[in-house]
Amino acid sequence: MKIIYSFLSFFAMITIGFSQSKQKESVLLENGVSEQLAIFRKHQISDVNYELLFEIPNQKSENINSQLTLNLNLSDLSQPLLLDFKEKTSNIKSVSANGKSIAIVHEKGHIVLPVGSLVSGKNTIAISFIAGNLSLNRNDDFLYTLLVPDRASTLFPCFDQPDIKATYKLSLSVPKDWKVLAGADVKETVKKGDFTLYTFGQSDKMSTYLFSFVAGKFNSVMKKPGLEMTFLYRENDKGKIESSTDTIFSLHQQSLDFLEKYTNYKFPFQKFDFASIPGFQYGGMEHVGAIQYRESTLFLDNSATDSEKLNRAKLIAHETSHMWFGDLVTMKWFDDVWMKEVFANFMADKIMNPIFPKVNHNLQFFTAHYGSAYAEDRSLGTHPIKQHLENLKNAGSLYGAIIYNKAPIMMRQLEASMGAAAFQKGIQKYIQKYANDNADWNNLVAILDDESPLDMKKWSEVWVNKSGRAIFTDQIEYDDQNRIRKFEIIQQAEDKSSNIWPQVFQIGFVYANDVKVVTANITVKGLIVKEAVGLEKPLAIIYNYNGFGYGVFPLDGTHLNYIASLKDEVARASAYSNLYENTLVGNISPDKAFDCFVKGIQSEENELVLRIASGNLNTIYWRFFTGKQQKKVQKQLVGILDERLQANLSSNIKKTLFGLFSSIAYSDSAKARLYKIWNKEVVISGLKLNEDDYSNMAMNLAIFKHKKVDEILEKTRTSITNPDKKKRFEFLLPSLSKDESIRNAFMESLKDDANREKESWVSVGLANINHPLRQESAQKYIRFSLDLTEEIQRTGDIFFPKDWLDNTVGRYSSKYAFDEVQRFLKENPNFSPILKRKLFMATDLLYKAQNIKKETE
Repeated sequence: MKIIYSFLSFFAMITIGFSQSKQKESVLLENGVSEQLAIFRKHQISDVNYELLFEIPNQKSENINSQLTLNLNLSDLSQPLLLDFKEKTSNIKSVSANGKSIAIVHEKGHIVLPVGSLVSGKNTIAISFIAGNLSLNRNDDFLYTLLVPDRASTLFPCFDQPDIKATYKLSLSVPKDWKVLAGADVKETVKKGDFTLYTFGQSDKMSTYLFSFVAGKFNSVMKKPGLEMTFLYRENDKGKIESSTDTIFSLHQQSLDFLEKYTNYKFPFQKFDFASIPGFQYGGMEHVGAIQYRESTLFLDNSATDSEKLNRAKLIAHETSHMWFGDLVTMKWFDDVWMKEVFANFMADKIMNPIFPKVNHNLQFFTAHYGSAYAEDRSLGTHPIKQHLENLKNAGSLYGAIIYNKAPIMMRQLEASMGAAAFQKGIQKYIQKYANDNADWNNLVAILDDESPLDMKKWSEVWVNKSGRAIFTDQIEYDDQNRIRKFEIIQQAEDKSSNIWPQVFQIGFVYANDVKVVTANITVKGLIVKEAVGLEKPLAIIYNYNGFGYGVFPLDGTHLNYIASLKDEVARASAYSNLYENTLVGNISPDKAFDCFVKGIQSEENELVLRIASGNLNTIYWRFFTGKQQKKVQKQLVGILDERLQANLSSNIKKTLFGLFSSIAYSDSAKARLYKIWNKEVVISGLKLNEDDYSNMAMNLAIFKHKKVDEILEKTRTSITNPDKKKRFEFLLPSLSKDESIRNAFMESLKDDANREKESWVSVGLANINHPLRQESAQKYIRFSLDLTEEIQRTGDIFFPKDWLDNTVGRYSSKYAFDEVQRFLKENPNFSPILKRKLFMATDLLYKAQNIKKETE
């Protein structure tokens, strides 16, 4: 239970406990930003403005000399002022307070300014320092900041907590041929020899994690689809630039238009610019005035599938939604970080409706969220949507599929329970009340409570504050005429707790020429579905027919063939997902599920549904089939895929099918065909492939040990025209080598954090090393990877620890790997609980495989 301190009780604690100054510091002064420190500083500090100068040299190895002038008001001088700066003390050159130089005191990641140097009211602090490099993402000819959730203090001294919002006046000295982008417009430009000094105007109010700048050799384009926007990018493919640029601007404006209307609140900031970054760690980051995106997601060519276009639009809508949800109204503390993410995803899903009118948006929502949410929520590492956070240094651990994917499912259930109009009215009140301020979940609950008869506190207790999902069973009785006499659905928490998730979903009763659909509104453990009484016995029952429900639903293993023939796209997607989840909990055998998915890929013509079927088939093939089983079905599967690729199908379907084919084409005949496609000796009609596709084929052929692997990799390397992509491919080459000693050297090199800077590249390299076909030689690095995990968390960005585990031990299904995990946990009883959860999430399929393989052997 989170402890909420009232100001009175908190200050009473300080007064009683601190008769000596040393004792004062011992509680507030600790590594990171504790909850207690954050609460005290929020009371102590107001009206914060940072004036910052960063002098960026030509060489990325050189220091960045920097200056900070900090203006603020202080209302409490009972404690020293603690500025967060998680860098070496030697990086601090001088400190002065109110015009007087003071001694540098730097302890546990904080610069300590003594009470005697401060005054009640307005204060000015000046610090000369060398900027920290950890979050500067420096490259030879560009750099960008990424400061979420607590990385601002690794760059410059600040109050690194979300509820101390501030304005910024930034100056950047950069090489003269570089461009810059930040949260305010450039007000002055001064050329100084080989450098240019850019001075920006004062920014809007924002939390430290939203402060950012981009600088480097970029192309720039400005358009005015409504609001004026500037876009920095490094992509050099003319086809991608021509086919993408107008769409990128248009998608931003469409998102803005929707959000202004939905929230009844105008775009809240002075500018709306963005930059695309090669190899960016995330899909995007919602910096005020200067959003950053992963370049490969934004720039698409004519080979892009509808799913790729939809993903790009959703990403843009997600980051634009953050302008209201996260940037304008910010969580008080990072235990509510999920609130900004749930609304960004939830609004992005809504924004897609008018932009893609032909897309089934219930289907899109289901495919976007359910599989990812289940993957973490069914694991031993699951956690509630809202988690307790004692210290901001652990905030990165809160991110994951629970907040990005389960939370939107929860929010959709809430909207359905409240009614869309009442829900929207509550959101508008929330935005209006907390604009340019901070709010927590309880603040939102109080507002929504006024708009609905629903008991919000009771409803959210299980959805928000409890972990896990429901396992449903049924009890059906028929009369003498084979009509339903009794139909009951029973809900049991997967973790055997007493939790009951109130939710609404549909049940489809399948008949020869019809499907009868009834609605189940579950608020208790067992629900009698009265609408089902009197119905004839169906050929099959499809639970969660509309994809609204959350959990594992009953599935009759003798009726799987009906899934592929269901006319409703959402019902097919939901049924395929439920089949996979039933396989993982042991209700359906992997071979039965595999056969059903094969039937699906033979007939499915909806790209989103096909992605579910082919993805689950791929997982079962590699994770739960023995080598003997794989060999038995591989030839048949390759033949089916090859046949479908020759058929008259849409390019979207062919691209999805080809992705599956390429991932399993390791037999001699399949490998030979894949090589001919890569070498452009064979052209598949209607299949659109781009440079990235050919690079991926080359990597697969290397892993599959094609006899011409050296020639394939070198030809691919020299054919890549984008310099950033060429650097990425060259980085990956050792992980693709046929020489095991070179692959070993690649793994050993990752001990050095300098070799892990490009985290998205590292993740791909690890996946190459730990591919199922290479695991016999790679498994010796399982323990190596586990031992490095805490270091990865310390130096990596928020998603990297999970990515690291996913692409190392998380790739395995073997008993050897399982035993290595058990041995590691036994020998490290004090292993971080946060990382232990990530480990359990990453190894969920490894754990499941131990039981599944026993059953199939």
